[in-house]
Amino acid sequence: MVETTQTTGTGLPKGFRSAEQGWPELHRIPHPPRRVPLLGDVLGTDRRRPLQDSMRYGRELGPIFRRRAFGKEFVFTWGASLVADLADESRFAKHVGLGVANLRPVAGDGLFTAYNHEPNWQLAHDVLAPGFSREAMEGYHGMMLAVAGRLTDHWDRQLAAGRTVDVPGDMTRLTLETIARTGFGHDFGSFERSRPHPFVTAMVGTLTYAQRLNSVPGPLAPLLLRTAARRNAADMACLDRTVDELVAARRRSGGGEGDLLDRMLATSHPVTGEHLSAENVRKQVITFLVAGHETTSGALSFALYYLARHPEIAARARAEVDRVWGGTPLPDYDRIAKLRYVRRVLDESLRLWPTAPAFAREARQDTVLAGEHPMRRGAWTLVLTPLLHREPQVWGEDAERFDPERFTAAAVRGRPPHTFKPFGTGVRACIGRQFALHEATLVLGLLLRRYELRIDPGYRLSVAERLTLMPEGLRLRLERRTAPPDTADAKRPEEARGTARPATA
Repeated sequence: MVETTQTTGTGLPKGFRSAEQGWPELHRIPHPPRRVPLLGDVLGTDRRRPLQDSMRYGRELGPIFRRRAFGKEFVFTWGASLVADLADESRFAKHVGLGVANLRPVAGDGLFTAYNHEPNWQLAHDVLAPGFSREAMEGYHGMMLAVAGRLTDHWDRQLAAGRTVDVPGDMTRLTLETIARTGFGHDFGSFERSRPHPFVTAMVGTLTYAQRLNSVPGPLAPLLLRTAARRNAADMACLDRTVDELVAARRRSGGGEGDLLDRMLATSHPVTGEHLSAENVRKQVITFLVAGHETTSGALSFALYYLARHPEIAARARAEVDRVWGGTPLPDYDRIAKLRYVRRVLDESLRLWPTAPAFAREARQDTVLAGEHPMRRGAWTLVLTPLLHREPQVWGEDAERFDPERFTAAAVRGRPPHTFKPFGTGVRACIGRQFALHEATLVLGLLLRRYELRIDPGYRLSVAERLTLMPEGLRLRLERRTAPPDTADAKRPEEARGTARPATA
């Protein structure tokens, strides 16, 4: 595997390769006008929304462009032909770029932040992959339903009190509890709290700090972000402490029922017999708790926004839920996959706003990208997924329009490969993507069956960035649907398979 860079105390990767070092014909790649010495292209940029800022430049400059900030040059790509070439695993590998590398102090060599040459990535992947098999997913299904029931209980209380619901906040509570319950047998008590669990607050803090590191010159970061760095250290300590308590409780109990944590602690590699070290277990648990809920909560939030904004689409999705689930009070595992239109709604939401909005690729050896742009070994580029998902030549001139019909089977077959990448690409793509898609489809189905979703006509979508994306300030007003008599008062199981451990502060 390609040996990518290591990190330094400044948070920047050691040996960070500015594009001049890796792209021999960099001058051929366009950049924004009004470039100034030292600062580069930072004048007029939006530091709070760097992804959307880069999308704006991408629309102006084309499918490959560059930006310069504080003496460092970055190459961005989004054209379908370029991305298809970058997906070639024989020539390109995952690059742990600045945003991801900034998370290594907290996530270390976890699955998401590991460098390609670090052995724990392959070890953890091989040990944990069976945790996302069909058999394992069926085992998680009951716990997903139980957590979703806590969400609908909460929404019923808000509805009865005449209050709107905080969609991003509640989806974050839901997805955190889901991954904690299914993966680690733990209960954070998110729906019983008036404020987010400290783990969530610390997580948001570390993600925000990681993004802020990208907006200041590396050598000045310790000075300019001194207060923020102290707060980040406290946030990281909170994450470590929470996970250490969770792991210690599992060790004291003697094991769970074969969930992800059991696999991390007890399962050996099927070939080498190796086990994950105690330190790596901590990093993997943090990775799953953060990545396993942060992106799914965003995907659900965007999907609910579009369903509320397009009542005719919501009505069609709701009709499918009623038809497929019928009078069953709680859908079994197999019924979720039959919600094909609901899944198309989710996919279309992920097309427009993939909550993990970029991934980086680096050259394994000297090569030429798409037959046009020479790259030296180790040269890298950041793929802007939202622009890839909006390329008119692939998605049509109405690519900005929300239309789930783009994901019919015929439409998917008719598109070139590598044009829809919400979970990354290649061997380092998200290991939990089927888990996330099952959970999100299940939750959307349950909410559509139970509620009519109303949005303030004056609300305008504002996308917040903290490395992941989330609709900002989205609140919905609910109206309870009249359910069939055999489903209205169906008793929900209070506890699904597995025992949840008490919440911690």
